[in-house]
Amino acid sequence: MDDRNQSNQTLNGRQPSDNHERNEHDSGSEPVDSGFVDPDEAAVLAASGRPHRQHMRSVPKLATPHTGAKTKLSAIIGPAFVAAVAYVDPGNVAANITSGARYGFLLVWVLVLANAMSVLIQYQSAKLGIVTGQSLPALLGNRMNPGGRLLFFAQAEVIAIATDLAEVIGGAIALNLLFGLPMFVGGCIIGAVSTVLLRFQGRSQNLFEKLIVALLLVITFGFIAGLFIEPPAPSKVLGGLVPHFNGSDSVLMASSMLGATVMPHAIYLHSTLVNDHYEGRKERPDIRRELFGTKIDVVWALLLAGTVNLALLLLAANSLHGMSGTDTIEGAQHAVVQVLGPVIGTIFSIGLLASSLSSTSVGTYAGQEIMHGLLHVDAPMWACRIITLVPALVILWFSSNPTFALVVGQVILSIGIPFAIIPLMRYTHDRQLMGQWADGPVKHVIFMLVAALIIVLNVTLVVLTFMGRN
Repeated sequence: MDDRNQSNQTLNGRQPSDNHERNEHDSGSEPVDSGFVDPDEAAVLAASGRPHRQHMRSVPKLATPHTGAKTKLSAIIGPAFVAAVAYVDPGNVAANITSGARYGFLLVWVLVLANAMSVLIQYQSAKLGIVTGQSLPALLGNRMNPGGRLLFFAQAEVIAIATDLAEVIGGAIALNLLFGLPMFVGGCIIGAVSTVLLRFQGRSQNLFEKLIVALLLVITFGFIAGLFIEPPAPSKVLGGLVPHFNGSDSVLMASSMLGATVMPHAIYLHSTLVNDHYEGRKERPDIRRELFGTKIDVVWALLLAGTVNLALLLLAANSLHGMSGTDTIEGAQHAVVQVLGPVIGTIFSIGLLASSLSSTSVGTYAGQEIMHGLLHVDAPMWACRIITLVPALVILWFSSNPTFALVVGQVILSIGIPFAIIPLMRYTHDRQLMGQWADGPVKHVIFMLVAALIIVLNVTLVVLTFMGRN
């Protein structure tokens, strides 16, 4: 009975350190964390609308309790739009334009399929955070020994660095196209401006979300403007929705597009965003209503991101098909200027710049949460920024071909995908952890199939890259 009372006090806002000290005082010994949660208690807590918290002593960061407030659905919207930025980063820009320029409308169906899979995965990450009150990195960190946490953090941090590599290089390219700035100088500017954006996240989560959504809208306008100048024929777009290929090279391109769709840092971060969204607020809806609002949030956010990616592919398929030199971002921009004029080319570059700034900010945010969850270290945001920024600046300073670094970064991201998807799949099916909100057999099988497809495609991409065929 005493343990149950202490658990309820923690759920109602008591800091975990208080319970820790109280247990030590009462028993005179170090409390033992068995790692087991009574399934009946988990179900009761989940049904009450309060998040179930496991291993709270080791994770000092508490999510706002579910008060069951009659919150408007509009107040739940926001986290998914921040996570969706990962789907419109400079790497996606390059991949989609290359696909359209090489194969026309052939692979439109690949983007539609990839976006559908990303909706499921991002919702699962959000659900995990809402029900448990903890992030995916925190749950992983609580179940690993110190050595395992350190190794998992090392690979996750490498993923964060690889992610930032694409964002900073993409932003440097955008500033070079817009203002003729040297690549290294452009990378420094991207790093400085993104750090300023992150300061807003530290002061007001709501303001940070609004800034990122604003940048997302700039990205959308920047990348779809060309379609209004020369819109594609609807019949060609519909034809691209029929799954088919044209030779082995198009199969490889489809594998690259599908396999690189889901970013590991977006999976880690979304489970944090849904809790940080209510930081400083007194009211939070119950789990059922928040999950309903989150479905709307995820669908609309990824529909917007999917529209941007599709617009890039259609723009290239309609205006750049068959042109050489479009396999780099710079070459694609020059082709856009040549075909659609300098105004559209400038708007395209502005969209690329907004894509870089928003993506690199979100990537650093994810890196901070990964460090906090796995190592239980609250590192300042500027320190996390330096860790991921410096490697990108070094490459910009020494490398004569930064685009090659983007290829290497894509391979590293591919290797990191299973480390994020597999634990997420396991945790959302764990009834001891999720209570009544655990995935049923049908949804779990669907998730397993999606995860298996993404993992196989990423492994294929890595193998083909090392064989020199990518």
